[in-house]
Amino acid sequence: MPPLEARLRLAESTLVALATPGGSELPPKIAIHPRADGSFVHAMPAHLRANDPASDLVGMKWVAGFATNHPLGLPAISALVVLNDPATGLPTAVLDGGPITAQRTAAVSGVAIRLLAPRPAGGQRPVVALLGAGVQGRAHIPILAAVLSEPAVRVFDRHPERAEVLAELARATPGIGDVRVAATAREAVDGADVVVTAASFTVPERRQVMSNAWLAPAATVVAVDYATYVAAEVARAADLFVVDERGQFLANRLAGQFDGYPDPPATLGELILAGRGRPGGRGRPGGRVLVTHLGVGLADVVFGDAIARRAAELGLGLTLPR
Repeated sequence: MPPLEARLRLAESTLVALATPGGSELPPKIAIHPRADGSFVHAMPAHLRANDPASDLVGMKWVAGFATNHPLGLPAISALVVLNDPATGLPTAVLDGGPITAQRTAAVSGVAIRLLAPRPAGGQRPVVALLGAGVQGRAHIPILAAVLSEPAVRVFDRHPERAEVLAELARATPGIGDVRVAATAREAVDGADVVVTAASFTVPERRQVMSNAWLAPAATVVAVDYATYVAAEVARAADLFVVDERGQFLANRLAGQFDGYPDPPATLGELILAGRGRPGGRGRPGGRVLVTHLGVGLADVVFGDAIARRAAELGLGLTLPR
């Protein structure tokens, strides 16, 4: 895995490629739903078109989510990333997609937070609410330390023991300030400058419970769990509503994942290309921002390429005969 700052650069370059005409090609996630409750398997092909065709990237992530794995002691999410030679199509690498998924998602959050988080007045430390203490919660902790100045972190998870474990990890992470476990999600979010929602997708009766009433007026909300927590009213009232890739968001809304959400006026890559820092939205500086990033196969391919190149340099992995 590349170092943290390199991961942030890879995430930013992916977002820019998504927003550049002709810079990439990827369809919305192709999904099937096996018998297990709440399960899914997604195919996520992607093509990065570089200025030099020899630097193009081609590949796909094949990812499965089975919440029913938890009682079996198995990970809920498993994935493979396959890379192909852009000139011949021959496969060049097969990688474990689990760590890639965790780190590329957290890195995109880091780009969004660095770009759009409010700046507390009077030198106060920012307060971050982190909802969800699973793989994504763990991946976000070092990112928060890197892009914010000694943030105070409030952790909530439906399973208190998992929240306690994540809180201990946060306390041991350089650059993180005060850490505490909140008794409820709303308690964690109350007054927070940045809210990261990284909960499980598999509790439909609890969807869209976070209303505007939960949030500080200038909060930046980064949702990596689709609309599991964030209510549509937050997107409708936000001074800025941003997604990672517009086509994928609209396809998922059509499939019922984002009931009531408006069309996104901008993507993260478009904001980066426009050179915008903290936007004022509809003329209200310091207003509320919602960033919803669904995860795109292009990020997995970009990260996978960096990992495969480094592995080749170090002589790691197994080279198979053709």
